Amino acid sequence: MPTKKTAVKETLKLTPAVEEGPYYKDGSPERKAIITKPDTPGTKLIIEGCVLDENGKPIAKAWLDFWHADGTGQYDNKGYNLRGHQYTDKDGHYHLETVRPVQYLFRAPHVHVKVQANDSAPVLTTQLFFPGEKRNTTDPIFEKGTLMEVKDVADGQLATFYFVVET
Repeated sequence: MPTKKTAVKETLKLTPAVEEGPYYKDGSPERKAIITKPDTPGTKLIIEGCVLDENGKPIAKAWLDFWHADGTGQYDNKGYNLRGHQYTDKDGHYHLETVRPVQYLFRAPHVHVKVQANDSAPVLTTQLFFPGEKRNTTDPIFEKGTLMEVKDVADGQLATFYFVVET
């Protein structure tokens, strides 16, 4: 007697959480370009990607809140330079314009981010890392599951990362 095959639905692995760190500030302004001071040190960096659910479906209007150090390893703790939030478009895409952070203290270069699919979903707090950084091997909270794809472009770098979050 033939057996009935059952389809196994494969889900995507959730983006790993990485600790928030001491420099998060509530109330960041909504914007895609988070450089507010024209003399901010650092190489131009664009980070793009999508926010997806565990089934690979893009999430429209997902909230992303970004913050990071500048090209000298300093955070703006008084204002909101290199801080800002945005929402994904109808296709789940986001686009961030910033500068590339550098290593500081014991930390590899990284970009902090909080992501939430909707108001009732849990908030993912994580950090995005750059491939090929020597400090990745010694940073105690480095997470290889949050490595961005990065390529050099004419005026800086373009990084890509797809978040997979709970809905």
